[in-house]
Amino acid sequence: MTPDDQSFLTDLFTAAVAAADPDEALRGHLPGPPKGRTVVIGAGKGAAQLAQAFEAAWHGPLSGVIVTRYGYGVPCRRLRVIEAAHPVPDQAGERATQEVLNAIKGLNADDLVVALITGGGSALLAAPPLGLDLSDEQAMNEALLASGAPISAMNAIRKQVSRVKGGRLAMAAHPARVVTLLVSDVPGDDPGEVASGPTVASVTNRDDARAAIHAYRIKLPPGIMAHLETAPDDAPRPDDPAFARDEVRVIASAARSLEAAAALAQTRGITAHILSDAMEGEARHIALAHAAIAREIQRNNRPFTKPCLLLSGGETTVTLRHKGRGGRNSEFLLAFALAVEGVSGIMALAADTDGIDGSEDNAGAFADGATCDAMRAAGIDPADALAQNDSWAAFKASKSLFMPGPTGTNVNDFRAILIR
Repeated sequence: MTPDDQSFLTDLFTAAVAAADPDEALRGHLPGPPKGRTVVIGAGKGAAQLAQAFEAAWHGPLSGVIVTRYGYGVPCRRLRVIEAAHPVPDQAGERATQEVLNAIKGLNADDLVVALITGGGSALLAAPPLGLDLSDEQAMNEALLASGAPISAMNAIRKQVSRVKGGRLAMAAHPARVVTLLVSDVPGDDPGEVASGPTVASVTNRDDARAAIHAYRIKLPPGIMAHLETAPDDAPRPDDPAFARDEVRVIASAARSLEAAAALAQTRGITAHILSDAMEGEARHIALAHAAIAREIQRNNRPFTKPCLLLSGGETTVTLRHKGRGGRNSEFLLAFALAVEGVSGIMALAADTDGIDGSEDNAGAFADGATCDAMRAAGIDPADALAQNDSWAAFKASKSLFMPGPTGTNVNDFRAILIR
């Protein structure tokens, strides 16, 4: 991969992230001022930056609490920003969630709650239901993350095992009106799936949760399973009259970010094709499909004519077979690199738009037809690394990690494949 190609792919990522910039995303979406108080709450890997932008744009008094991932906080003048763990919750997240609940306690119908929700909020809002504790929620999250289940299945379970998810946070704020401003990181931009929908009524129930556990053979702690059998109530449903005055707006999404990247490519003389903004499935399997399309274009100029760019978004998953290091984007790209090995003229970047892929310090990585050779030259067998879920080590050895740092937003996976 030439420096120019790497720079081009980086520019595409930058354009995608800029399209979800908090200041731009909020434009035109501020609710009207209430008769009473304005309380701002938020959770997610991009929630602090969104709160900072909201605070600057809001004319009038406000207060509130925002929870974000360690290292993602930014200063706010009137809003309290608390950092906690992601993707597995910790005690800081549990304490922060209680502060969020305290901030919306005792409000009345004249008050307004603005909920700033971005991806990652599910782990950051830790509030196990009565009879369970933080260790149960931690074990549940670890099991879900290792299961390979799609985000919709994981959320169907999470919503039934929480005091805040699945619309329960909004219920705690009522009778105040709740306006939710969402940065979507989920396939299809379903508001109820972002951060497990803390302010959005749930369309799934405990039967759906149990069905997901069975379908994906997820092994959950006995306490969680018992709760799903004995809990007195499902998460609140959309027909609950308590939600009648609430409003939910998706203010940034993967679709808009991919369109921004495509527009930039066009100015560089490269035609872009957006395959989908809602891809789901095992990362290594999605990689094989992308690689097959890229090889077909390179060899036969179909279904698109080269030079061209393939773009896709969504949220892949990884079934953990071993305890290697790396996230879903680097796993995708390692499988992709193996599938295009020896094919010239194909260059790719896969990265998480929040700047961190999984729990490591990279957003993703770069790869081309020579990447696997570079890994072997550095003493890493790429096929073995993929089998061990150790993509981070493989790309580190080949000096191909992509490390932009926290971006301040999160519209999930970004994949760009350039075919010369």
